[in-house]
Amino acid sequence: MATLQGPIRDLASVLIERGIITPEKYAMAEKEAQGKRVPVVNILEQQGYVRDEDLAKARAEVFQIPYVDLIGRVISPDLLNTIQRDLAKNYQLVPFELNDRVLSVAMLDPTNFRALEAVEFMARNNGFTISYFVTSHASLESILKQYASLTAEVQAALEGTMPTVQPQTNALDEISLADKGIEEVIKTAPVSKMVAVILRHAIEGSASDIHIEPTADGSRVRYRVDGILHTSIKLPPYVHAAIVARIKVISNLKLDETRLPQDGRFHTEVDGKSIDLRVSTLPLMNNEKVVMRILDSSSKKLNLDDLGFIAREKEVLVKSLESTQGMVLSTGPTGSGKSTTLYTLLGMINNEDINIVTLEDPVEYHMEGVNQSQINPEVGLTFANGLRSILRQDPDVIMVGEIRDTETAELAVNAALTGHLVFSTLHTNDAFGAIPRLIDMKVEPFLISSSLSTIIAQRLVRRICEYCKEPQDIPDAEKNEVLEALKKAPSAAFPKDFRLDKPMQFAHGKGCVRCGNSGYKGRLVVAEVIEVTDQMQAIITGGSKLADIKAEAKRQGVLTMKEDGFLKAAIGMTTVEEVLRATQE
Repeated sequence: MATLQGPIRDLASVLIERGIITPEKYAMAEKEAQGKRVPVVNILEQQGYVRDEDLAKARAEVFQIPYVDLIGRVISPDLLNTIQRDLAKNYQLVPFELNDRVLSVAMLDPTNFRALEAVEFMARNNGFTISYFVTSHASLESILKQYASLTAEVQAALEGTMPTVQPQTNALDEISLADKGIEEVIKTAPVSKMVAVILRHAIEGSASDIHIEPTADGSRVRYRVDGILHTSIKLPPYVHAAIVARIKVISNLKLDETRLPQDGRFHTEVDGKSIDLRVSTLPLMNNEKVVMRILDSSSKKLNLDDLGFIAREKEVLVKSLESTQGMVLSTGPTGSGKSTTLYTLLGMINNEDINIVTLEDPVEYHMEGVNQSQINPEVGLTFANGLRSILRQDPDVIMVGEIRDTETAELAVNAALTGHLVFSTLHTNDAFGAIPRLIDMKVEPFLISSSLSTIIAQRLVRRICEYCKEPQDIPDAEKNEVLEALKKAPSAAFPKDFRLDKPMQFAHGKGCVRCGNSGYKGRLVVAEVIEVTDQMQAIITGGSKLADIKAEAKRQGVLTMKEDGFLKAAIGMTTVEEVLRATQE
């Protein structure tokens, strides 16, 4: 039976001895922890220096307590309720086994003495003896979710709404603001709880968007996870209008306006995470649809490795940040991760020595230390007018959410020429198309060549789940397609340890509980990254022929998005199917 005692070894020694982290990286984390006055473990977790499972196993060795992996374990409700959910969640511990009055409890932090006191008090009152184990965040969350499923929690809330809100029809004209019943329904605890449960399960499941839409036989809730929509639950038709109305209330939207689309926003906290949600309503034939974009402002600071940039493309982006002037453009369709890339680049240079000002539509993520402004065309605050004002704010770095017109393009280019580092996005299919697009906006070629520093084009593909990843032998046709594409690609862009004369490391995820049996968890970019060198400047000034631009890019070592995707499939980061899905024209 495992009991608790003081640390036997030092955590740093265990992590370094196991090769989980280098001494240099641990020293960096320790220095950052001292500066922020937080435990070094917090920094290791927040910055992603070590994997969740590895850190848990190291903790177990430090305290000489068994480690337990609870992923995939199903715990009976009776056993779970030996420790109430609020207590389990607050103290980050869960029960998972009971034998002969010995209750096995898995916890994150064996030094959480308050948690230990609470568990020991509960054990004495129930005649239990406690056996302690160390587990990971992922394991803990998998058990906490079992306290109540989405379906069960929503069903419980539904039982409270049935007598109150069940109308004869779900048409909007039958459930209007004039109907006093709906006003009461919006305020009722069951509807509020239902919305809160839908939000919590979306955030716990790492969804990026929530869709609540009317259907012929009810209301459908769908979550977008890693770019793919999944139906999570179907609700009866009589609650749809009440849920939409509740979301409108907390988003400060007009309840009595059901004929026009509306946009709003609200802030909430879920499981200690600070979450902003961007809300959009759309009138349909017989009701309104709501889509909520989840913006997790408490998520850890990303770096280029997290996004999936590797080898040469990463080096070019880092180099672009060393300049004090010039323009970095991120291109691609909506939902391709352009803004996330720019936020990551801003985060890498964000410090108190420079003045960073952004102009966005809308502000998606709050960045500490960055002056963020949102455009408001209704009062005349457009990108162009806002950019003029920003230039009077003594900025060092400027981010313009999007270059949409000639005026904004000219102002951004002039800002880049007058001692400012400018970041912005542009809607083009690839990086090569950014230059002709700016010329179409009436920007002179010589100004483009002098101001442009780096052009990024990207798409998002799903990342293979690290927990169920295994080698895969793909069909010969796919293998040959990858090989032929990479033979034509510039080898200067490959990672140093990658060679075409060696077997490629194709892989896939076989599916596990951590990835919802999809085989994928998280996303990464496939990208083209063009550096505007002296040679590229000459081509732009001389007429910007697309063939010349592509030839120079290849000479630089630029991979096309498909080549970059095939490279990442060949080293086991994603699959060929994902690359083809994301890069098809």
